Amino acid sequence: MRKKYVQLPEMPVATRESRKLPTTSQGAAPEKALSAASGSGFVAFSPLAQGLLTGRYLDGIPQDSRMAAGRSLQREVLTDAMLERLRALNDIARQRGQTLAEMALAWLLRDKRVTSVIVGASSAAQIEDNLRALENASFSDDELARIDALSRE
Repeated sequence: MRKKYVQLPEMPVATRESRKLPTTSQGAAPEKALSAASGSGFVAFSPLAQGLLTGRYLDGIPQDSRMAAGRSLQREVLTDAMLERLRALNDIARQRGQTLAEMALAWLLRDKRVTSVIVGASSAAQIEDNLRALENASFSDDELARIDALSRE
């Protein structure tokens, strides 16, 4: 994994590139620490893990996907273990009355240090799905514990 940090002395800004599944509570630990220390927030880029957290890959690799095309999302990422984790997260989302994408975005936005998320959408329907994350943004302690456990596997 390649990590790159840039911190500008005149303003509390840091960037980091990471390939961790965004559901991991440890995935943004350095950013969260910097945010807490500086009193700033941070913006989550690619919060749906380039499509992994959209539900699109739950049944394998769609022919018209970026993974099938060998673009930014590589086939090696979608292991049996990753599929199990994605399906378990999807089960939690369904129990909450949400799609996997809605839950993933709501999970990120529940953290007050996350000031925004940068999502990519190829249709109006995807944007509407993303916005529905705001309709159910609270999590029970049990849900958070289950999500956190899946993020550590």
